[in-house]
Amino acid sequence: MKYAISLLFLFVWVGLASPSGLYAQVQSSEKESFILKGKVLLSEDRTPVSGIEISSDRARFAQTDSQGQYRIRVQIGDLLTFQGEGIISKRHIVNSKDDVVLLVEQEEEMKVASKESAPSKKISKRAVSVERSRMNAYRRYLDSAGAYATQPIQKSLDWVTLGIDALGTANAPVERASAYELLGRIYEFHKQYDLAIDNYRFALRQSDTPRTRLRLAQVLLQAQRYAPALDAFKDLEKSSEKSSDEQIAIWEGMADALLGLNQNEEARSYYQKALDLAAKLRKNNLMTDLNSKIGEAYEKEDLTPQADQFFSNSLQLAEQQNPARAIEENEKVADYYNRTARYDDEIQLRKKSLDQIQQLPKNEQGRPVYSSNDTITPQRINYKIAKAYIQQNQYDEAIPNLEKSIEEADSEADLIVQKDATRKLAEVLKYKGDYTAALETYQAYVALVDTLYVRKEQEISRAARMNRDIASKQARISSLEQDRQLAESKYDLALTEQELGQERNRIQKTVIYALCAGLLFLGLTAYLFYRNFRQQQFANRLLDLKSLRSQMNPHFIFNALNSVNNFIAKSDERSANRYLTDFSTLMRSVLENSEEDFIPLTKEIELLRLYMKLEHSRFPEKFDYQLEVDPHLDTEGFSIPPMLLQPYIENAIWHGLRYKEEKGELLVRLEPMGGERIRISITDDGIGRKQSKQLKTKNQKKQQSKGMGNIQRRIAILNALNAEQVKVEIQDLFPDGRGTRVELELAKK
Repeated sequence: MKYAISLLFLFVWVGLASPSGLYAQVQSSEKESFILKGKVLLSEDRTPVSGIEISSDRARFAQTDSQGQYRIRVQIGDLLTFQGEGIISKRHIVNSKDDVVLLVEQEEEMKVASKESAPSKKISKRAVSVERSRMNAYRRYLDSAGAYATQPIQKSLDWVTLGIDALGTANAPVERASAYELLGRIYEFHKQYDLAIDNYRFALRQSDTPRTRLRLAQVLLQAQRYAPALDAFKDLEKSSEKSSDEQIAIWEGMADALLGLNQNEEARSYYQKALDLAAKLRKNNLMTDLNSKIGEAYEKEDLTPQADQFFSNSLQLAEQQNPARAIEENEKVADYYNRTARYDDEIQLRKKSLDQIQQLPKNEQGRPVYSSNDTITPQRINYKIAKAYIQQNQYDEAIPNLEKSIEEADSEADLIVQKDATRKLAEVLKYKGDYTAALETYQAYVALVDTLYVRKEQEISRAARMNRDIASKQARISSLEQDRQLAESKYDLALTEQELGQERNRIQKTVIYALCAGLLFLGLTAYLFYRNFRQQQFANRLLDLKSLRSQMNPHFIFNALNSVNNFIAKSDERSANRYLTDFSTLMRSVLENSEEDFIPLTKEIELLRLYMKLEHSRFPEKFDYQLEVDPHLDTEGFSIPPMLLQPYIENAIWHGLRYKEEKGELLVRLEPMGGERIRISITDDGIGRKQSKQLKTKNQKKQQSKGMGNIQRRIAILNALNAEQVKVEIQDLFPDGRGTRVELELAKK
């Protein structure tokens, strides 16, 4: 029996150890990590050695301070590498938690240099003392900068500036690279990605290390510069000296960059490589992130079953870690459910997150410490739950969550969530018909908006001051570097100045100024020509547009007068008088709008309603009509070119419905598309375009072609002037060619 149990346990263990068995469920078996302390000493005289870089095979790094001491997080069995300028690199395997004192030896070149300087012993000692004092000051400043790296940026920049200043003109590329790498990390933490990239690149020019290249690739990724980031990760991939953790980070970075470039299939393959290696090394935290990212990659291609599987894996893996990590993954998957309109699953998962938050450790004020991600808070989760209920029109269930969100946001001084939840609550109360409560809630929302506006102004002011300070500090650092470079090239410049005479300088300056003036003149001339060309092109298009618009009015008036003539021919004076009254109202509006490039959508709707009424009064037995306007459409906020829709409606009546034997239907619908666009559909169940062409006379074909041709030219000019503002699509309503649907998409601006 014992043998059978042992064998079963062995099979289970082997299954979990394989990469495929770890995707769904993995027991956390990572070794306990701890902080290893130690000191690096020179073997000759036991003096502390500062600036030694310590790296582990788990991609963790540290550096010795001015006393030669260091601290690094490790696990039993980790391999540590000690390397630095002027010493022979050494390796050490961690086999206990005891402090590690490592003795290192100088390189032969350093020993020879020491012997050569022996005759001037007195001066050498003084120079060494000055140099050592300078380097100690540099390391103290950089240690302070590292301590302030996650604090207000001005302090950390001050310390780095002092450290670089302490180096002066010394030939210390490793130390200078360390300073600029730290500067890049500071900028990266504060999301100043362009400055971080510049400083990482400068650090690499001083001393090329895999760690700095990896950080540069990662910050390029954060700055959404996907193509350069992909190239940087590919260069790292070619390197033979990389740990398993670095390999995972490289594959994951390549996949992130490929996903940003919409190369989804290739991105998934690299995510899978990283996941396989992470599973082999039992890196639960990395496996959680990678499963989630693979799910997002499948989601981008609408492969929902595969995405569900990997998101489910990430949830299971996160549950085996700490509660904060589980909450973070819950919210990520809940957002996925929201995007795929699975609101019940989303609500259930977010409620689970709220329960887990109560299990988190409390801070000094007795509030849960949610996560490093400041968007995962109870007030935000309650607000998202309420939105999910609203999407399902479950307003009664949404109201308690909105009220809870407002209460928690108020206690946490989270004005943004409080504002959004208050507005949403006002909308829900309005939908339910509780207008008094809705008005009070909306007034509270207006007050919050005013408060938030004041706060945003203050934040903008602070950000502007901080940007000025950052620019000043960076300029100071750049100035120090320029001073150093100038000092290094001082001798060369002195020789150059002796060789060059004042006359030659004057001639060179004259030539340079003349060339600059010529280039400036050519550039200005080219700019003026280009601007005049663009203005002329714009004016020509406006003239074409006005010309086409002026052609539309006689076309419309002629057709309307035909209708009046028809009533008079039938001796129907009452209908003719009524028609003329409505027609005069319509013509007044048309003529008032004829000089306008755009009119409010509200006016266009009224014109269309009046026009369809007139046409229906002429052909009451031929069709019925409906004009539907979505209640959520902001008709006052949209503008439309006048007489843009009327020709399509006229075409539907005169060439589709008029020839139909039974009574037809004309439907005009206006609805929002989301964002800044609306859709206008004109649908008729008439005889269709194909049969209409067969019934037309030669003269009718000519007239229709002219009217519709004008509309097409107007739309083409409008799109050229306003960057694809109008899109038109015409299609048959039924497969047999009957009926016509015209769909227009208009932008708000």
